[in-house]
Amino acid sequence: MDNGILTKIKHGYDTFKPSEKKVAKFILKNTNDIPNFSIMALANKCHTSEASVIRFCRTLGLKGYQDLKLAISLEISKKKDDKQIIHDQINIEDSTSDILEKISMGSVKAIEDTKEIINIELLKEAIEAINDAEKIYLFSVGASSVVALDAQYKFTRINIPTVLYLDSHMQLTSAVHVTEKDVAIGISNSGNTKDVIKCLNIAKSNGAKTISITQYGRSPILEASDITLFTAHVENNFRSGAMGSRIAQLNIIDSLFIGVACKRYDEVIKHLKDTREVLKDKQF
Repeated sequence: MDNGILTKIKHGYDTFKPSEKKVAKFILKNTNDIPNFSIMALANKCHTSEASVIRFCRTLGLKGYQDLKLAISLEISKKKDDKQIIHDQINIEDSTSDILEKISMGSVKAIEDTKEIINIELLKEAIEAINDAEKIYLFSVGASSVVALDAQYKFTRINIPTVLYLDSHMQLTSAVHVTEKDVAIGISNSGNTKDVIKCLNIAKSNGAKTISITQYGRSPILEASDITLFTAHVENNFRSGAMGSRIAQLNIIDSLFIGVACKRYDEVIKHLKDTREVLKDKQF
């Protein structure tokens, strides 16, 4: 059964069709009442059709309305026992302590929500694909490039050839050389970054396995991806730093890295020791 169904509804809202938004909005406002509604009753409350409710369930990856009710019931029960994490807007009057607390809570929420909505089977599949690949190609722009650089650093340290160019023209050029033996990873919080999508499509046409790391919901990058790893979208009012999304993306990268490292443990330990040794003289 799907965990984090309310998180999926909340974070996917902006990408839903109009009829789906009606259902989503009602569920988020009346969560505790949903398990008591029949599909007909919910459709009437949302001023839509039963067919629209079924389509909404399938958009969320559920088989039907009963699965939706069960998932919501389980989440209501879970949240009664869990401590709620509150991520408030940052105000100009906030003290330094307030800012630290709110940023910290936002980071925790980004990780917790991402853990709820990510598909574990797809995460396993992505780890297997990276483990079997000859090279990893990374495609990203803007703030997501910080995450891509982190991935390049980690995988290079364990001797997995990793290609990353920060210039978008060079990314497109490198995408042409991706083969069926490689993995291409596109990182785009919005899922709408044209250059990243184009690179993934080129890599996919060359037979490579394509992986995207993007926020939950419908977006163009899904069509270019064999495997989609969703993150939660958590931002405060200072959106330019993409703080919450970056933390969520880094958490996915760490999970991929450790997953691959566990599969080749002895080899990885040696590589980490060797790279640590060669860098020792550079430490101050």
